Amino acid sequence: MIARLRGTPVARAGERLVLDVGGVGYALAVTPTASRLAERGEEVTLETYLHVREDALQLYGFAEPAERELFEHLLAVSGVGPKVALAIVSGSPPAELRRAIALDDTARFEAIPGIGKKTAQRVVLELKEKLGSAVAAPESGHLGARDALVELGFSAVEAERALARIDPGLPVEEQVRQALREAA
Repeated sequence: MIARLRGTPVARAGERLVLDVGGVGYALAVTPTASRLAERGEEVTLETYLHVREDALQLYGFAEPAERELFEHLLAVSGVGPKVALAIVSGSPPAELRRAIALDDTARFEAIPGIGKKTAQRVVLELKEKLGSAVAAPESGHLGARDALVELGFSAVEAERALARIDPGLPVEEQVRQALREAA
């Protein structure tokens, strides 16, 4: 398996990146965070996953090991292939996705384009045990705050981003107030 590549980005198109490593150009499907690393045109190191199919070898690139690890866990979920797993990992930071799994937050996954209700439920159900379900009590208030922001017109992803820097131990009303201030 090719676990890591260090090289210079030479071409980019959407979620595709060509990384020149010692004169060999590797084509990778990458997450947005990995793509941003490559924007500078300087040498980068990407964590990789080689997906082997009957008719193709496909490389996937990640900015950090946590992204690759979550991607690999997602591939173990029935009905989730590399494209869907990449879409999920690309949707949010790994810590947020792990928290959503631990809190049975299927809505977080349904907000990702291409992920339906059944896939979201399977992801949460199959990964909750593997990734650990211990969640601090204040985190459950986070869901209430996120739901309130969604009711106010935020998308689930925008609400998560607005709440990312706010103390989850605060009362739900205060979390919502601070998130609205941050967004303004």
